Amino acid sequence: MSSEENVRLTAGDAELTVTPGNGCRISSLRVAGTELLRQGERYGCFPMVPWCGRTGNARFRNGGVEHRLPVNDPPHAIHGTGRDTAWRTARTGPTEAVFTYELGEPWPYTGLVTQTFELTEDSLTLQLGVETYGDSFPAQAGWHPWFLRHAFPDGKGARLDFIPDWQEERGPDYLPTGRRIGPTPGPWDDCFGMEDGVDVTLTWPEHLELTVKSRTEWVVVYDEQEEAVCVEPQSGPPNGLNTHPRLVTPIDPLEISTTWSWRRPV
Repeated sequence: MSSEENVRLTAGDAELTVTPGNGCRISSLRVAGTELLRQGERYGCFPMVPWCGRTGNARFRNGGVEHRLPVNDPPHAIHGTGRDTAWRTARTGPTEAVFTYELGEPWPYTGLVTQTFELTEDSLTLQLGVETYGDSFPAQAGWHPWFLRHAFPDGKGARLDFIPDWQEERGPDYLPTGRRIGPTPGPWDDCFGMEDGVDVTLTWPEHLELTVKSRTEWVVVYDEQEEAVCVEPQSGPPNGLNTHPRLVTPIDPLEISTTWSWRRPV
């Protein structure tokens, strides 16, 4: 943990709290006084960087070199190192904030990760950037929000709506097999593809509609727990360091953004 203080942004009746000392996660998002994110040190919404989801057997290759990562979801490595890192607060204002951390052990390459937050009264835009200080390396970035299924007291749980173009077939090891299939019924712990960009809507009936959008075409949906629904836009599929490597080079950083927008039913 870091001594960095929590950062609070407000716009209209929207309130956002970022905890840089605990993985620069969003620890709270409140709209009109209602908390939308599951509470707790492991929850809220955390950045997944420099990889997303599971990296198979905690290993990946960069050219002819194989690297090993810490096993934290045996036998795999899951969700990157950023969520376990204390970030530095670079800049804050009433509705915007910027945070950074430097890549290093246990990640085998050096570089800089930057996360920005921009809040309005009816939206939140998040951005992640990954730069290298030297050698090129494959990387991924994304977010893992835990939206409360029962955010409102009347007991009507959130409804999930999206129309994916495909689903990544999941093997018994929880990694994509490489085969794309038609979307299957939930509940899910699965990766979906949306060719025109991620567009997923959560609706708490009679209360609030929240849409997650991103230009990236990959989203993982995890709704196997009663407490929360996770909608995770990310720059590649699980195990993508091995199957869909996106190189970060000195002249080509990895950049990804997502916007959550919300409205009340008319």
